[in-house]
Amino acid sequence: MERKERLLRSGEAAEILGVDRHTIVKWIREGRIRAVRLPSGRYRIPESEVRRILEGRSD
Repeated sequence: MERKERLLRSGEAAEILGVDRHTIVKWIREGRIRAVRLPSGRYRIPESEVRRILEGRSD
């Protein structure tokens, strides 16, 4: 059975990463963070992307 990854709203990802929501959108546009664009035009960020950024900060 395939398990779907949790997708976070930009505000949720921003809170976890300690940045502003607008920073998340900027990172998406710059290709620094992978996101899924919904038909509504809104973005969702896979939880794995947030973990990847958090792990990169600990280096």
